[in-house]
Amino acid sequence: MEMGMVRLNEIRTNEVAIAPPQAEDAALVFIGRISTPWTSRLETPRQGRPDGPVCTIEIFEPWVAALKGVERFERLEVLYWLHHSRRDLVLQSPASNGEVHGTFSIRSPVRPNPIGTSIVVLEKIEGNRLFVRGLDCLDGTPLIDLKPDRALFKPIAPPQQGDFETGQVHMCKKIEG
Repeated sequence: MEMGMVRLNEIRTNEVAIAPPQAEDAALVFIGRISTPWTSRLETPRQGRPDGPVCTIEIFEPWVAALKGVERFERLEVLYWLHHSRRDLVLQSPASNGEVHGTFSIRSPVRPNPIGTSIVVLEKIEGNRLFVRGLDCLDGTPLIDLKPDRALFKPIAPPQQGDFETGQVHMCKKIEG
């Protein structure tokens, strides 16, 4: 176990917590549940690995029919709710050295809306269960959504105007400094 790993609700040197506003503007439906070997954040890998252990994603009814065609993809993007994560840190010190980073500049599970995402390798599908490698979440994590890995996906719908736009758009340009 690493000495720098934060325990539940602990604040490291120079981290800043806020009182988050009352949540009222979104509702999620969990479409399944993820089974992994990890029951503690201290055991869970920081990033999933394509050669990691096989984990299971169970899809609940009525969403099972939405799996049609998923078997065509080698990799999937999995979105899940980090249900044990705190939601109040705006500055975090992941290295436990007092140097802080804004929550939106790191991939910490501590977020205002604790949505996790992993690109996984699809090993097989059996009924409503997908067997995958590459997850980095706790056993029992609620599933929000599944999508084909965008690097592998070719749109099925006819093209639309925005599909052909290229070049720099001022509002999307990275600002240096």
